[in-house]
Amino acid sequence: MNKLIKKIACMGVVFAMLISSVSCERKSNAKEDSINNNENYVLKPIGNYNTQETYKYTNEGIKQSPKETFVSDDGLCTIVVYPDYYDVTLDYEKGTPSEVGASYARTIMRSFAEYEEITESYIYENIRLAFSGQAVKYEAIEERMNVLLSSIQDEYRTEIISFAKNISEGEKGFLENGDISYEEAIIMQMIPDALRGTSCSALSLWGSKTQTGKGITLRCLEWSLGSENQICRYSAIVHMKKGDRSITSIGILGVMDIISAVNDDGVFVGILDVGANDYPFAYEGKMCYTYAIRHALEEYDNATDTGKYMVENSGDFTWCHNLIITDANNSYCAENCVQEVSDDGKGFSVLRDAKTPIMDGLDWDSEDSLCVLNSFMAEGNMDYFSGNSSNLVRFEKYNKWVLEKEKFSVADVKDMITQEKVDQSKVINVHRNGTVHLVIIDYATDNIQIAFTGDEGVVDKPVFIDAGSFRNKD
Repeated sequence: MNKLIKKIACMGVVFAMLISSVSCERKSNAKEDSINNNENYVLKPIGNYNTQETYKYTNEGIKQSPKETFVSDDGLCTIVVYPDYYDVTLDYEKGTPSEVGASYARTIMRSFAEYEEITESYIYENIRLAFSGQAVKYEAIEERMNVLLSSIQDEYRTEIISFAKNISEGEKGFLENGDISYEEAIIMQMIPDALRGTSCSALSLWGSKTQTGKGITLRCLEWSLGSENQICRYSAIVHMKKGDRSITSIGILGVMDIISAVNDDGVFVGILDVGANDYPFAYEGKMCYTYAIRHALEEYDNATDTGKYMVENSGDFTWCHNLIITDANNSYCAENCVQEVSDDGKGFSVLRDAKTPIMDGLDWDSEDSLCVLNSFMAEGNMDYFSGNSSNLVRFEKYNKWVLEKEKFSVADVKDMITQEKVDQSKVINVHRNGTVHLVIIDYATDNIQIAFTGDEGVVDKPVFIDAGSFRNKD
């Protein structure tokens, strides 16, 4: 893309942002023909779009006290209820995937009376969203669901099917009636792969940009929260206990794909949507990238091998997407381009790091840092910055924020991401109304901190919960 055009586009977006928050008033002695004389104009602010709260974060997260605990009869599933989330442990060391899936479903059914009604309503909102107001063809959904399910490796597929059979208790078909059927339970395990829906941003800092010299990864997940913030009712931290293949997944109660997760070696992966909406959805011969991530996190102990695996398989995924992938030593964005887009010459897959040249017209001004948004960024790759004010403005904001502070602590990262008011209609902000959770991985302490959005919706200054270490303590 022409660099000048891109710069003008970006300046235009930023200018539009500015004029939404200031008024332009002529001085009394201004002349009509002096429009280019800056001395004859003054800009007066009419509002402040930054948070006014004086609350300052610390490097530590908040430890919450448990409210109640539910354990399956066979001990394979434990669910601890905390004020802001559910802490789930699935023990694959003592049971088969099928047994774990069944125990998970039965424990949820026994413990949470409203789970089916709330979860089912969210599933159908995602289905309707995927069809963009057109008549929903459930036979088409079931067909793509079955094809994608068959592509998932055996141990995950067995677990999913067992979960679905147990939570549905024999109910079949797509019917919005407050009870989860077998098919609804299956499709809820692959929403990003079969229906899509994530937005997001991410930032990694290390070396000269952090106070400890160790890495800090920030991940902001944006999704449709549901008309009544249903997705926020069942936020969960799921510990998949598998010895040296253990994973801590941050997502939704009862969902076993990967949205945000870190393994016991500190490899963190988060999914971010990328455009290519003008290409028809293809699922024949495809695979679910959210389960490919789960496999990679179980198999690899470093970000480099994890990223290479995802890029090598990217042509077979259903959608183009970005992945933030980090460990204690490296940070990457896997720009994963599906085969159809690659064959059309519109994009390519690449494991981008801080040294990878980025698109003409984009300038990232800080070393030892990596930003990821909802477009590929590598030079010559598919461009969803041009004409996309959301990506452009958020990129410029991240660039400015990282540049203006010499070294970041974990507290600084929290302050940075929450500095803007969430509820805005006139400007584009980074922490906004669709935020599901904020995750911070601190490689100096091996600690995970998470700010979940509650059923009241996104707040300006959320509480960051101490989720403990990602290291396997066994």
